[in-house]
Amino acid sequence: MTTTPAPLRVILADDHTVMRAGLVALLGSEESLDIVGEASNGREAVDLVERLRPDVALLDLRMPVLDGVGATTEIVAGAAPTRVLILTTYDTDADIERGVEAGATGYLLKDATREQLVEAIHAASRGETVLAPRVAQRLVAKMRRSAPVTLTARESDVLEAVADGLSNAEIGRRLFIGEATVKTHLLRIFAKLDVNDRTRAVVVALDTGLLKRR
Repeated sequence: MTTTPAPLRVILADDHTVMRAGLVALLGSEESLDIVGEASNGREAVDLVERLRPDVALLDLRMPVLDGVGATTEIVAGAAPTRVLILTTYDTDADIERGVEAGATGYLLKDATREQLVEAIHAASRGETVLAPRVAQRLVAKMRRSAPVTLTARESDVLEAVADGLSNAEIGRRLFIGEATVKTHLLRIFAKLDVNDRTRAVVVALDTGLLKRR
């Protein structure tokens, strides 16, 4: 005989009464969840977590007294094993980084559907990272921008030849490689520099120091 697992205990924190009421209405009918507390600011949320020790705390980012980042930091550092999900309308790089660095298990936007919220709460309770698609895209884009780009010695040779105005055939003769190999190197260079043409590749390489100005 299988037993039904106990519902996950969840608290909600948002300074907008209407938003909290909407979340309660949205999630309250879900049998796998039990909304055990509500808070109107981050300080109240931290106090609720310490007293109720819920499985998941669903926090707004911008709240009075103590914001969502501050509340997340205190909750994560506390004794309760509560996981934190940020639920907000803000998706700027700075906001996302602050939430994630504070220790939030997930970062969702308020346009999430009921199904997405329920699934995210369950995933967070298991310690799984949960990110709204738009948030994940921004994080990946930022990582790509900040990651240093390096070219192989041969790719650098090819790009220098492009900067000299040589055609693929001329580059092949200079470097003693086939024209098809030149094209392969160029495609790899384009991918690394996130460009679509030779001119842009040279411009980006000069701007980033991959090519020396002569």
